[in-house]
Amino acid sequence: MPQKDTRKTVCKTVCQYNREPLSDTDMQKLTDIAGDYRTVKNYVYQRYSGIASLPKIYPGYTVQNEMTASGLRGELGIPSVYFYLAVFDALGDIKSQWTKTRAAVRKAVGQNDNFTGEEKHYLRFCLKANDAFEGALMQKPPKDWNLPPEIRKRYEELSGRLGTNVPDKLLRYLCRKVRRHHVKPHSETADGFFSSGGTHRYADHGIYLTTKERRRRIFIPLTDSNKYKSQIYVRLFPEKNSVELKTPIQTAVHYHPDYVNQVGISLGMSAMLTTDEGHIYGERLGIYQTEFSTWIRQQVGKYNANRDAAPGRKKYNARKHRMQEFLHSYINMELNRFLREEKPKTVCLPKLPPPKGSGFKASINYSAAMWQRGYIRERLEQKCREQSVELIKVYAKDISRECSRCGAPGHTESREFRCPACGYRADIKVNAAKNTKKRGS
Repeated sequence: MPQKDTRKTVCKTVCQYNREPLSDTDMQKLTDIAGDYRTVKNYVYQRYSGIASLPKIYPGYTVQNEMTASGLRGELGIPSVYFYLAVFDALGDIKSQWTKTRAAVRKAVGQNDNFTGEEKHYLRFCLKANDAFEGALMQKPPKDWNLPPEIRKRYEELSGRLGTNVPDKLLRYLCRKVRRHHVKPHSETADGFFSSGGTHRYADHGIYLTTKERRRRIFIPLTDSNKYKSQIYVRLFPEKNSVELKTPIQTAVHYHPDYVNQVGISLGMSAMLTTDEGHIYGERLGIYQTEFSTWIRQQVGKYNANRDAAPGRKKYNARKHRMQEFLHSYINMELNRFLREEKPKTVCLPKLPPPKGSGFKASINYSAAMWQRGYIRERLEQKCREQSVELIKVYAKDISRECSRCGAPGHTESREFRCPACGYRADIKVNAAKNTKKRGS
């Protein structure tokens, strides 16, 4: 029997839905809040996404004080809780964008063959140290950087290994790359907003949400009576007069004493998952995905042929949603069966590049586009965290072409792998799963 470890928790998102459609008046009130929420976010994006605002966004209280003094909340008439939630939501997006910018610059540094190893090390140090990164972008001399003593000592060691003018050239290169890759976020849609305990209250088998009218809340009946204390995201669907509430919660991790095996797996399009022992899970996934992709391709052709008639998309969207939810339900069922039957303590998963279409046949391109590999990996990671299973991602180059017994390079015929050195013969996926397990150990 699984045991709950209350000391360890894992985050998961739960959704709640309205039991009956909202009135047009209530829906308009929520849409107005979402529009003001977007306005506040775009104001923060425009004002604090630049280089000069880098010292202000960590931890963000300077931005909060300046936004309070800006008078924007009074102009919009939005409740203060929504206003500050929008400010910190926008700050989170700005920080994420800076993280992406650093990753892009770091990748460019690694791909530049004109730099020596010491020069790349210096640039990566400046990218990693926040104070050095801010000082370099604001074009301050290194002596004026606000570095802690131990970081300052390490910086002097790295810069001392370079020439006299080399650090200045590298910092100019860093500034050029940041200007090229960094973009300011911007929001065009007003389809939702965050709400905290001060703006909503669960009661009467539903939820009361604060509006822009003073001391006025709208009531939304829900399909369940669950109550959550954490912050929620209210997503709006004005065309259907409905809402979706997304709430992050912490759940206890389950521990299984009988989960002791190490399992290597290989993901595929026809069969969802194959283990190193040859066990197959989700063997009908390829059939379901082919039906889904074929239907999508046919519908796109019909829509393009009748575009002038402006056909509706309501039935199309509804059926597409049903087919996709059926695929996700099947994937979750098979992943649960995999964990229940294999009883893994460790799962070794190959780390592969993103899939690409063939480029010469439309049906294959649609099948590759409809492949649910990202969803499978995401759900597998989540379920492993919930069941205390360790997930190891293994570098997967040539795992299907290399013999899992002797390590010699082999060749494939149809769906079978053959090793000329030891005579080993196996299914390609089984051989890949065995190599994944071997490299994971």
